[in-house]
Amino acid sequence: MLLPQTKEREYRFKLALRMGLPIFALIIALVSHTLIDNYTTLKPSFYVESVLLLLVGIYFIFYLIYSGFDVKITDDVSKTFTREYLLTYLKKELKSHKEYTLILISIDNLNDINTQYGIKNGNKVLQEVAYSTASYLENQNIEKFPMGHIKGGDFIIGVKGLKSQYSTALELMFLKASEYKVGDIEVKISGTLTDTEYSNEINYMIEKLFEIQEKNINFKNRESEDTINPNELESLVIKAIDERKIIVMTQDVMKEEELAFKECFVKLVAKNGKTLYPKTYLKVINKLGLGVEYDLMVLEELLLNAIYDEAIYAINVSPTSLRNEKYLSRVKELLKDTHKKIMFVLSEVEYYSNTNRYNTVLNSLKKSGVLIAIDRVGSIHTSFLYLRELDVDIIRFDTYYSNEIKLLQNASIVDGFRVMAKEKKIKSWIKNIESAQALMLTKEIGIDYIQGKYLSDLQTLYES
Repeated sequence: MLLPQTKEREYRFKLALRMGLPIFALIIALVSHTLIDNYTTLKPSFYVESVLLLLVGIYFIFYLIYSGFDVKITDDVSKTFTREYLLTYLKKELKSHKEYTLILISIDNLNDINTQYGIKNGNKVLQEVAYSTASYLENQNIEKFPMGHIKGGDFIIGVKGLKSQYSTALELMFLKASEYKVGDIEVKISGTLTDTEYSNEINYMIEKLFEIQEKNINFKNRESEDTINPNELESLVIKAIDERKIIVMTQDVMKEEELAFKECFVKLVAKNGKTLYPKTYLKVINKLGLGVEYDLMVLEELLLNAIYDEAIYAINVSPTSLRNEKYLSRVKELLKDTHKKIMFVLSEVEYYSNTNRYNTVLNSLKKSGVLIAIDRVGSIHTSFLYLRELDVDIIRFDTYYSNEIKLLQNASIVDGFRVMAKEKKIKSWIKNIESAQALMLTKEIGIDYIQGKYLSDLQTLYES
C-alpha cells in the first residue's frame, strides 16, 4: 500500500473516532443510567440490544465517513465538478438528450504560470477562469450547465443542443479573452467544441475535443472531421487487420538517377470498401494496443507479395513494436526464410533513454540484413539524439525541408546534419521533392537518397 493511502486511512479513522465519541459516550451514559435505576428488573435481551446498538452505531459512523470520502463532487482548487463526477453526470445527460454539446476551455500557459508565479497563483488562475467562463455563459442565457476540471488547465462544459448554437458565442469569448489577465498574470485561453453528431459516447467526444485542440495549438489547418462514427471506425480497423485487407503502394527512392530502394505506403481496406489512411487508423491502432499485430501483418504481407526480390523495401515501424520481444523474434524468423531485403523507418517523439538496449535490438536486426533509418531529422529532438547515439544506417530529413524555399533558407542546417551523419558513415535521405529547383538544391547539398513525385510516381505493389 502506498504511503498516501496509509495516511488517508489513518486520517479517516481518526476523523470517524472524533465524530463517533459523543455518540458512543451518549449510548454508554444511557445504558449505564438504565442499569443503575433498573438493574433488578432488566431482561437479558436488554444487554444484547445495548451491545448491538453500540456496534451498529460504530459501523454506521465509519461507513458514513468512508463513503463520504469516496463521493467527492467538487474539485478543491477550481470549485468545479471533479473529473469522475463530471463524467458520470455527462453520461446521464447524453442518455437524456440526443442533441448535446461539449465545450473544452484550456489555459494554454498554466505550466508557465505555475513556474513563474508559483502554484498558489496557478490555482487562483484556475478558479478565476472557471468563474469568469461561467459568468460569461450565464450572460449569454446559458444556465445550469455542468462544468468540470478534467485535467491540468482544461475544463469541460456540457450544454444542451448542437454546437452550431454556441460556436459564435465561444468565438466571441476567446476574442475577448485575448488580453485576459488575473491580477498582473497574463492568461492564454483557447478551446473548441463538439457535439453528438460526431458521437454520443462521452469518451469519444472528449478525445475529439483534445484532438481538435492539439491541431489548433500546432497551428495546423483544420481538417474536415471524420464522418465515421468512432465505434464503427474501431470495428473497421480491427476487421481489416484480422482479414489482412490492405493496399501497399511504393515509391522509388533514387541515388544518382538509379533505384536505391522502394518506400512502402500502407492503407487499410474497410469491409464497406472504404479506404482508411494512416492518419485515420494509426491512432485507433495505438489506442487499442494493436501496434505489434499491425506491424507484423504489414511485414508478413510484404514479404509474401513483394515481386522484386532484388529491391530493398522501406516500411514504417513503430519503435515500440521494435522493442517488443514477440515482434523481434517473429521478424528474425520471417527473414530466415526470404531473400527479400527490408529497411525499418523509425520515428519517435518521446526519447527512449535505454539506448544500450535499443542498440542491441537494432544490431541484432542488422545481423539479419535489416537496414535502419530514423525519420524527421531536423524537426523533433528525438531524431537528433538517436542520430548521435544509435547505430543506424540512414537518416531522413523532415518534410519541412522538402519545400524548395524552405530548403534554400535552411540549406546550412540540412548540410550540417548531413555532415554529422557522414562522419558516422550514415547516409542521408530526403522525400517529397517535387520540382527541378528542389532537386538541384538537394544534389548541391550532397544528400545521398532523393525521393518525390518529380522523380517517381506511386505504384500499387499489392492489394488484398
